[in-house]
Formats: sequence, structure tokens, C-alpha cells
Amino acid sequence: MAEVATSRTFSATSDQLLVVVDPVARRADGESVRIAKDVIGAGAAGTKVCLPDGPEEFARALSRRGSRRPVVVGDDRALVRAVELLHRQRELAACTLSLVPVGGAVALARSLGVPTGAVAAARTVLEGVERRMDLLVDDSDGVVLGALRIPPAGGVTRLREADGGADGPWLRTCRSLVRTLVPARPSGIVSAPEAGPARLRVEVDGKTLVDLGQPVESVSIAPGVSGRARVEVRPASVGAEASPLSAEGRTVTVSGAHFRYRADAVVSGPVRTRTWVVREGAWGLTVPVR
Repeated sequence: MAEVATSRTFSATSDQLLVVVDPVARRADGESVRIAKDVIGAGAAGTKVCLPDGPEEFARALSRRGSRRPVVVGDDRALVRAVELLHRQRELAACTLSLVPVGGAVALARSLGVPTGAVAAARTVLEGVERRMDLLVDDSDGVVLGALRIPPAGGVTRLREADGGADGPWLRTCRSLVRTLVPARPSGIVSAPEAGPARLRVEVDGKTLVDLGQPVESVSIAPGVSGRARVEVRPASVGAEASPLSAEGRTVTVSGAHFRYRADAVVSGPVRTRTWVVREGAWGLTVPVR
């Protein structure tokens, strides 16, 4: 994860805070939510707590935060949602986010340096430092905080059922109905419609790293260093394993057959082409003092 120099140290009295508790976190682990609210409330006077019932209220709370520093209590999806909202409001650069990870999917939070325990994370909100990090922004204004991966087009792709925790009750009802009408498949496995390796063109800063004539098993893209993305392509092979192809650059374009990709905690697509651009030091997150 690319980062730039820490620019700000926080204290328990340095800011007024807006604590936004994601509804999925309240359902998943109410006790951790309570602990986080108690620790933050005891350490920062004038803390305001918001309990949105869904994505629209979540977005409204962030947009109406005023001068308060936002604190998200939730999982990786809640963090990505907050960063994306602030990015689209063009307020991300001037805002430092804090996170208390609560829920089943917190691998991204851990990789970013945020403690995953409620008490330690809440204390980091009060006493941590701001770390500026790079961001991948795509041509649909979506964001990637950690890394993205384009999986093989054939076979099956394992997706965590937990990722569906943020879906509304109507969608869960539809899924339950579908499960009664089609044969069951192993838990957490979603079939992909295409067969065989993907045929994709991957371009880094306008230079082709792999073209449509070379089938690939996977493509991974992640923020690297100095405002550049790290790109790795694993070609499909017969017999001996083919060596991966790698490059670094500020702009990455993937095109070809329809493909899906997993970015942070979310699976997106299918799309025929997507371009990601690195925004250096685009966002700030509160992490423990080293």
C-alpha cells in the first residue's frame, strides 16, 4: 500500500467527531459497536453519533458532517463506501477518515494498518496520526483503496457470502426464492458463465503489457510507490508454469471480453473495458502512532 508522509497527529480534544455506525455493523456485532461508542464518547467531548438505516442515510450523514471529523464504524465495505462518497463530493482531499472495523470483512482495514479490536481502534481514532495514501480511481468514478484482481474467466470464482451482508431485505428474499428453484451449489461459490482463460489487453501508461492473443489466468493491480500502480499478469500456460509479467505506471487500462473484477471487498462488472488512474496521496486515514 503506497503512502506518503504522515501529516497530522490527533488528540482526544483536537476535533469534534461524527461517528457514523453502519447498519450492517450493528447487526453483526452490537457489542463491539457499543464499546467503540463508549470509548470514543468518553475521550472526545461533543461527539455526535449517527445510526443510519441504509446507504442513503449513510451518505446524507457524511454530507452533513460540517466541520466534524468522520468516524466510520463498520466493515471494509463501509470504509470503501465512505471514501467513494467523499471522492464524488470532491471533499476527500480535505478530509481525514477514521475507522473502527466491525463485521466479518475487515481484511482491507487490517492491511491499511487499522487495529481490528474495538478498543484499540477507538483509541486510534482519538490519539492516532493521519496517513496519506494513494487511491486508484476508475473511469466510472469508482475507487480502489487496496488492490483489485481480475479472476480466471472459466470455472468458478469463490466469493464470500458475507459480502452480501449489506443487501436489503428485498434482495435477500429474492435470493431465497431463487435457491428454492435451482439446484444448490456449494456455499460461497458462484459459477462464471465463460469457459477457459480470459483474453484481455492490459496497457500500462499506453504500453501493452499483454494482448488479446495471449490468454491470461489473472490480472492484479495495486497502488505501488511514488504515485504508481503495480500490475501483474499471469499468462495461461500448458505444462510448465509461465512467468508472470509485471509493470508499474500511473494509468492502467484493461479491455477485451466481458470480465468481472474484485476491488477491495466488492465484485464489479461485467465490463468490456476499464481504466484506473493513480491519485497520489489522495486520501487520509487515521492509524496508530508508530
